[in-house]
Amino acid sequence: MNQEMERFLNLVNLPARATAEQAAGLLGFSPHEIPILTTRGLLKPLGHPAPNAPKYFLTEAMKELRRDAKWMGKASDAISEYWRIKNNRKGENVPASRCQSKASDALRYAESES
Repeated sequence: MNQEMERFLNLVNLPARATAEQAAGLLGFSPHEIPILTTRGLLKPLGHPAPNAPKYFLTEAMKELRRDAKWMGKASDAISEYWRIKNNRKGENVPASRCQSKASDALRYAESES
């Protein structure tokens, strides 16, 4: 854990709103997992930020969510499912041109052998 996050978590009075990185620290997730939870509807940013704008989250809501075992289970499942789907797509994205060139190379090799 970096020193800045450690300092934030040790504050006596936490600020009312937290950045995505701070929310990740409060909930025990990685900062890159917060957009996944937001997209799945498990975390709601404050206001109506633009898609490319920084997101802020209510600190008190983060405190409640970290004690909610049911929500933590859903959040962990959502992140696991995200990575499972993403990793499954890795093997499927072989460009058609590479498949065709390998097939044609194999065909030419087989013809030259006979």
